[in-house]
Amino acid sequence: MPNPELRHVIDAVVKDKGIDRAIIIAALESAMLNAARKKYGQQKDIEAHFNEEMGEIELFEFKEVVEEVEDENIQVPVNEARKLDPEAQIGDSLGLKLDTTELGRIAAQTAKQVIIQRIRDAEKDLIYEEFKDRLGEIIYGIVRRFEKKDMIVDIGKTEAILSQKEQIPRESFRPGDRIRALIIEIQRESRGPQVVLSRTSPAFLAKLFETEVPEIYEGIVTIESVAREPGSRSKIAVRSNDSDVDPVGACVGMKGSRVQSVVQELRGEKIDIVSWSDNIATNVVHALSPAEVIKVILDEKNHSMEVVVPDDQLSLAIGRKGQNVRLAVELTGWNIDIKSESEVEEQITRARRELIRIEGVSDLMAEVLIADGYRTASDIAGAEVEELTALPGIDEQAALAMKVSAEKLVPIIAKEREEEEARDRKEKQEARSQKAKTEDEAKKNETGGTDSEKKAVEKGDEERSAATGDEKESGETVGNDLESIASPKILEALKKAGFNTVEDVLAAGEEGLLKVEGIGPGRASKILEAARKSGTRAE
Repeated sequence: MPNPELRHVIDAVVKDKGIDRAIIIAALESAMLNAARKKYGQQKDIEAHFNEEMGEIELFEFKEVVEEVEDENIQVPVNEARKLDPEAQIGDSLGLKLDTTELGRIAAQTAKQVIIQRIRDAEKDLIYEEFKDRLGEIIYGIVRRFEKKDMIVDIGKTEAILSQKEQIPRESFRPGDRIRALIIEIQRESRGPQVVLSRTSPAFLAKLFETEVPEIYEGIVTIESVAREPGSRSKIAVRSNDSDVDPVGACVGMKGSRVQSVVQELRGEKIDIVSWSDNIATNVVHALSPAEVIKVILDEKNHSMEVVVPDDQLSLAIGRKGQNVRLAVELTGWNIDIKSESEVEEQITRARRELIRIEGVSDLMAEVLIADGYRTASDIAGAEVEELTALPGIDEQAALAMKVSAEKLVPIIAKEREEEEARDRKEKQEARSQKAKTEDEAKKNETGGTDSEKKAVEKGDEERSAATGDEKESGETVGNDLESIASPKILEALKKAGFNTVEDVLAAGEEGLLKVEGIGPGRASKILEAARKSGTRAE
């Protein structure tokens, strides 16, 4: 007698769970087969089949027709087989239908558990198959709860996880809030597929722009690179495939409407949009915006570049805590070394002074070497002869002579630098000691020292006031401007050499300062830098 109830159950499960009908039927057949084997034994050859017409699972026990039975579980004698099927022959497989009503309550419970487990497994596979092809897509969800600062998000058929490290710093959500995030991974686990989300990924920023900018979605504008420090600042480089479309303008939108939509979604994260070029130097200039760039020197061998900016643009180019240059490095993929214009000029001056000490290197030759990236005697000593002879005005003999001279000069210059560094350390130590001594005296004066100590301090104050008055009358002196970085010994040497004012120091330059006893290249650069700052304050 047909049993439509089972068919209705199968159809309902298929509709509610979205699982293929064949999977449900296979689960039912497997469950009935397991139950039958538990009742009749594992040795018997039993098969289960779903009868669509009758709407029931049928069980059949198969036995081989033989002359003499050796195993009653799988064999039947030919005379008995012919009672069931008159046409049975030796070697045939005879199927006997079993009564499913004899399976009992325990067998039915086992069948139910198998069916439930198979359906759960099918659901897991269905979820995995649905989301595995959606990697890199933005998905909407509802925040359900938090587990150890990880956010659990309801995305429909399953729950996804937005871990703490994938959440934007300082943003806050509560259970019930709607949220957008990027699918970055599908993990296949025993308890079911785990969908992993992210809001900090650079790809999330790119997808948001694709959503807001039709030109990106249509392929007219392409996003070439994204650099991001989530919650703080990002840079995005775009290129147009249509000469009539401005890529930056398309991303910004009318009155900034498009970019502002992205900024609001990211809780106020600042976004710099720059145009992308096939010229890497141009890309670096754009990536360092809003800072201005004077010069870019590429070193393709080391995949790095030196960027020169005006002195007043140095801090802007580097950014707060180095953020601007870090993002530029990430955006372009090149190592970037930012230097101020004055710093580069000082380096070139030091390089010229060192190179002309090499035998055979004139002022003109030093300029040629500097232009090709040689800055020190060590650079010349380590260069190949073929590299040097490739430069104008240098033959093989001259190159060999330069290398020999440079190799001899390297240890001499290293020793000079060590001595200069030792002097600098000593002078700084003296300056710290003097500062500590002055502070101790001031504390004694504040706490009311002895009468003799008070008189001594007062006398010292009067002498300093008088000295200050003399300096104001004669203009800003070296001692007043540079005493924070130069020891009294150096100041005395400067005065002996005729340096009495800041203007004298600036007029002499580094070459003039090097003629003063006890002043090396490093100290000369520091004195000049302090003099420039002092001159600026005076203006």
